[in-house]
Amino acid sequence: MTGIPLDLSTSQWAFAALSALCVGFSKAGFGAFAILGILFMAQILPPRESTGVILPMLILADIFAVRTFSRYLVREHLWKLLPPSLVGIILGWMVMPVIPNGAFGPVIGWILVGLLAISILQKTSLSGRLARSPGHTSTALLGLLAGVSTMLANSAGSVVAVYLLACRLPKYEFVGTAAWFFFIANLIKVPFSAQMGLITVDTLCFNLIFSPLVLAGLWMGRALLERMPQSAFDWTLIILSLLGSLRLAVGF
Repeated sequence: MTGIPLDLSTSQWAFAALSALCVGFSKAGFGAFAILGILFMAQILPPRESTGVILPMLILADIFAVRTFSRYLVREHLWKLLPPSLVGIILGWMVMPVIPNGAFGPVIGWILVGLLAISILQKTSLSGRLARSPGHTSTALLGLLAGVSTMLANSAGSVVAVYLLACRLPKYEFVGTAAWFFFIANLIKVPFSAQMGLITVDTLCFNLIFSPLVLAGLWMGRALLERMPQSAFDWTLIILSLLGSLRLAVGF
């Protein structure tokens, strides 16, 4: 990436601002907002470059999410999921450069569609039968998929959710363990993204502009976490995100 144009239109600045808010909100347990953040950023930058812009925003939100929910971390599940995820991150890094620019948007779109399908599955009674007490093989496969999808599209939230829900974690333990997972995974991704030119001085300056909105989104998410039912939010966002993902995937 040579740089980010700052002569954006009013609507493009609005998309960037909404993306930052969604990234922050997602780290308070409302994971579907992360997909909306990805889709908003992809409206103003090419899909491949947008992943490098989103990543530092995610890490900033991760830092504060870890500080907020750290006491709820369940270390056992974190350490089971991280090793296969690291393998997946490396695989994603190897695959990303060979995906043609014209195909990258559809690739991300279809990844998001697949992950949203997982989100829908985990909310049905069928998910209870498919995802109980994940064993070594299931954990390895989910970790691998999480690593690949987070490297390619910053969008492993649904995969991690399937694993943690199968572990029957209460709400706050879920959020605390997920916060630590993504904090570590996103830090691991930084040198890979920088090596591909997706994180530069220009992108970091762009991030700096919107960092207050990332923190504002996290604050709003924390305020809502205890006061409103998450299920209604998730279903609304899954539907909106599915439509946006299909638009990215097939260009309608």
